[in-house]
Amino acid sequence: MNLFGKRIVFIYCFFCAIAARAQRETLLPDQPATTGTLFRADSAFRIREHKPFFEKQAVEIGFAPALFLAASAVTWGEKKSIREVRNRYLPGFKHTFDNYAQYLPAATTFGLKFAGVKGRNKLLRSVFSYGASIAIMGVLVNSIKYTAKVERPDGTSRNSFPSGHTAMAFTNATFMHKEYGLVNPSYSIAGYGTATFTGIARGLNNRHWFPDILAGAGIGILSTQLGYFFIDRIYKNKGDNLNRLKYKPISQNPSFLAIKWGYANAMHNLAKNLEINASSKLGFEAGLEGAYFFNRNWGIGSDLSFTSFPITASEIYTPNAEDPSYRNMKFETQSIGAANIAVGPYYALHLADRWQLMLKAHCGYSIGSRGTISVKTTASSNGDEIAAYKPANTFRVGAGGSLTYKLNSRLGVTGYADYHYSNPVFKYAFNEKIVEIEPGFSSRMRMRNHMDYVVLGLRLTAYF
Repeated sequence: MNLFGKRIVFIYCFFCAIAARAQRETLLPDQPATTGTLFRADSAFRIREHKPFFEKQAVEIGFAPALFLAASAVTWGEKKSIREVRNRYLPGFKHTFDNYAQYLPAATTFGLKFAGVKGRNKLLRSVFSYGASIAIMGVLVNSIKYTAKVERPDGTSRNSFPSGHTAMAFTNATFMHKEYGLVNPSYSIAGYGTATFTGIARGLNNRHWFPDILAGAGIGILSTQLGYFFIDRIYKNKGDNLNRLKYKPISQNPSFLAIKWGYANAMHNLAKNLEINASSKLGFEAGLEGAYFFNRNWGIGSDLSFTSFPITASEIYTPNAEDPSYRNMKFETQSIGAANIAVGPYYALHLADRWQLMLKAHCGYSIGSRGTISVKTTASSNGDEIAAYKPANTFRVGAGGSLTYKLNSRLGVTGYADYHYSNPVFKYAFNEKIVEIEPGFSSRMRMRNHMDYVVLGLRLTAYF
């Protein structure tokens, strides 16, 4: 394992050690297990407690996996555009920590068991639950892999969809969440955080498309949910130690971590400087966002995101050109994109038990990505690069609002609308052949162009 991977493992183990230490105060003496029924003192009839829709067992098992699988389907058509972001920012990324990180949550869970740290189940039942989860995951992943036969981004094989590493990582993370999430939410955060890094690494290593990763996460969560469902039926209860564990109530402050995806609409043509009859199209934003709240209303947070705007190809007709191959030319421009990091205040307004409105103001930094402009003629169907461009790194401001429906105390689905503004200088470097054709034409140019756009999207929000 390289140095980067060792650091990840060290940080992860340190985080789990803190959680284990904090657990000492969460155990209570034996108590009668609570049930889902109510009894009347003057009647022998049993009255079942009505559960809200999102607390029903079938919904708890399938909702999160369904979200991931739906997101995989929605992003399928954008998978090459998403990979282009990776190729432009981190083309040389190659690390192997994802080969080890996928097993860390399960290894930590069993390590806690052997150390005597009390969780949801005793060791033998945990082994059965884990074995059932892995078996279900293996059947689902491999049956789809060798039926779909999707080629990997690096072209090495045709078993890309879904991501097996990501499925394993989320199976193990959900296993850790099931066993120790009730004891301390830090275990769940550590497990799912590690699984998320594993999935991201599969994309950065160019081994999987983004939809592969989303589908793998959904299958991993579903597999563990089903594994526990079947084993619980055999044991005829929800856990060996539930009556001995204190349910740690979530803080009333709406601190959160979220994964977000949205469509970005530029307020004007971002390609106007090119003067080749090209225009920017509807783009996308993807990233992570989180905030820590000091009370129920005020907090401070940040987000890390990537934004990309595709550019339409443009055709130019020059019927008087001496060379016939240049009488019909098509210009193709790589998408205009940037990596963004921002920080700022958040304000939360609690509209009802399950509805939450949140406002924010951000300022930060935008790192522009390099792009190329190519021309295709009848003589060069592959395209010849005639220029390269890059938006300069620049200051960025923005504001936004979001509305969250809380599925339960720890998970919510959020719709958000954000506005972002920056004013970078675009730097252009033209091919020497172009300079030779046009005497007096400068090979380098600098032109300022506003980049202001609105993003409408969804977040999967986890509260802590």
